[in-house]
Amino acid sequence: MTKGQDVTAKAATDFRQPACLPARRGLRRAWVRTLVAGGTALLVASCQLLGDGPTVGTVTPGTLRPNLAADIGEREHPRVVATYGGVYKDPGAERAVASVVGRLVAASEDPSQSYKITILNSPAINAFALPGGYLYVTRGLLALANDTSEVAAVLSHEMAHVTANHAIKRQQRAEAKQLANKILTDVVQDSEEARKAIISSQLSFARFSQVQELEADDIGVKTLARAGFDPYAAARFLRSMAAFAQYQSADKSGSTAPDFLSSHPSTPERLQIAIRAARQIGAPGIGERDRTRYLSQIDGMLFGDDPLEGFVRGRSFLHKALGISYTVPAGYILENTPEAVLASNGDGTAIRFDGADVSSYSSLRDYMNSGWINGLLPESVRETTINGLPAVTGAAITQGWSFRIAVVRIGKTGYRFIFASRSPNDTFDRDFHQTVESFQQLSPTERARLRSLRIKVVTAKPGDTARKLAIGMSGVEPSRRLEFFTILNDLDANQPIPAGTAIKLIVD
Repeated sequence: MTKGQDVTAKAATDFRQPACLPARRGLRRAWVRTLVAGGTALLVASCQLLGDGPTVGTVTPGTLRPNLAADIGEREHPRVVATYGGVYKDPGAERAVASVVGRLVAASEDPSQSYKITILNSPAINAFALPGGYLYVTRGLLALANDTSEVAAVLSHEMAHVTANHAIKRQQRAEAKQLANKILTDVVQDSEEARKAIISSQLSFARFSQVQELEADDIGVKTLARAGFDPYAAARFLRSMAAFAQYQSADKSGSTAPDFLSSHPSTPERLQIAIRAARQIGAPGIGERDRTRYLSQIDGMLFGDDPLEGFVRGRSFLHKALGISYTVPAGYILENTPEAVLASNGDGTAIRFDGADVSSYSSLRDYMNSGWINGLLPESVRETTINGLPAVTGAAITQGWSFRIAVVRIGKTGYRFIFASRSPNDTFDRDFHQTVESFQQLSPTERARLRSLRIKVVTAKPGDTARKLAIGMSGVEPSRRLEFFTILNDLDANQPIPAGTAIKLIVD
């Protein structure tokens, strides 16, 4: 987005979207890279486990021409890789994935289908498929998995999408829905009736996508069992994903209300399908799990943010290459995304931090008043310094949202903080000032000491407990270490750990 476009209204309604603000240049290697090839954005069979999968460009609906699926996958593959931080190279992780693929293909509904599997350099927990047998799994997903069967469960699910041709079917249904909605909008005179019909169409499409996911779950479990893996692994990993999603959420209200417009069924529904399919095969305890070997293969794997993209350490964000850091107040949870660093708390306050080129402005006041903020209150703009760095602060009000904005300048870059709330109060202002005033440049020593987080696999000794082992975790707030440890290792905090159990720790 070019300078001069307003951002605050959009930022309030969807603080995550890259369209809100210009890309924070220098904070990530890849900025706003759309996966829409042009025209209408269409859906692929993407399993958005805890993040967004890709979309693909327009393809003519109807009878599939030869090699259409392969052509789509080949075209979109470079965009997927670029968007998810590139290909992650790790011999152990590659062996862990490769060791299950051949068995799954042989046991799948179409053993003649070939697959191209890529490990993506992303901490997100995600896996998805493109037409033509292109399968993707993130290193974040591999880190959450606890045995070979869980990885196999994910891959068998994605293979089911490919063999069932879900991507093309979903795309054709999306095109039909879009056309029907356009006709309703252009032709139907009764706007209320048209609105109801469009909502009905959206619900129908969402359920169509949900049915595909449930179908892939069912096929995937059966394939998993035929390949000799534990058929209950799918349900186990679904539970781990749900627990991790809750852990990541700043809103601890625990709401389980389903999103009826989501393309994915609720986790309880998927769990029921996965458990029912496994029970049809046999009782728990059958099939290969192989926890020890799997964890030995991902020992030393990068965990969390790529060092080139900055680190989240508890409530602090630090960037070694740029030499900057800041800390959010207690109660906020940070998330490092490709477009910005986001944070939120349970009281409805959202924070966005990114960077912009301010080299063409003679002063930060001029930049603040240049038109990129909608609803800016001119009298609120103040030039100041923060830890010896030139800065400017201001406020804006628009569409029921209140904003506090700060821009801190280092060289040609303006590092921007935007706080948003519908109910601003003294705490909102205090949190804004506390966060902004924590922004500083790292010393050479601090930069040298900042290291990546890695997975370290240890073997539990007699007397080891979750509480004892969790103390050794890095990169997590002390108050949340035990919760994170139990989710990461799929263990009960109140149960003893059998001696000899392979355990994942996160260390720097």
